[in-house]
Amino acid sequence: MPSSDARILAQAAVPTAVVGALAAVVSGVVAGGKGAIGAVVATVVVILFMGLGLYVLQRTAKSFPQLFQMMGLMLYAAQLLLLVIFVALFKNTTLFNPRAFAITLVVATLAWIAAQTRAHMKAKTLYVDPDASSPGGKSEKTGRSS
Repeated sequence: MPSSDARILAQAAVPTAVVGALAAVVSGVVAGGKGAIGAVVATVVVILFMGLGLYVLQRTAKSFPQLFQMMGLMLYAAQLLLLVIFVALFKNTTLFNPRAFAITLVVATLAWIAAQTRAHMKAKTLYVDPDASSPGGKSEKTGRSS
């Protein structure tokens, strides 16, 4: 993973982990130990789902740039669907507090999206490859046409 991609991943994962830690403390106070466990599980799920999605999206952008926008839309729809399925599967669990889990899942997802948006806005990503050759096979370094 290139350094800019790793930087964006870190800039999204760290604030999400902080929000998850705060949610674990609040859930622990409100719902006890099971609430804290639910918040931690939700935070881990969000970081894994969203981090994997970002990785897949970056790989797609490098391999198939023409599919980037479609893959991004499909990926976010799939992530949200998987999160809803995950919540539905653990709706009646006794391992952790499902309400603390669901609330933390939503809050951590929103934190990830906000942090990732901020990271992309601050990134200085080139939208034109300066080292790419021209369609004729010659590299145009002067900016003038032949």
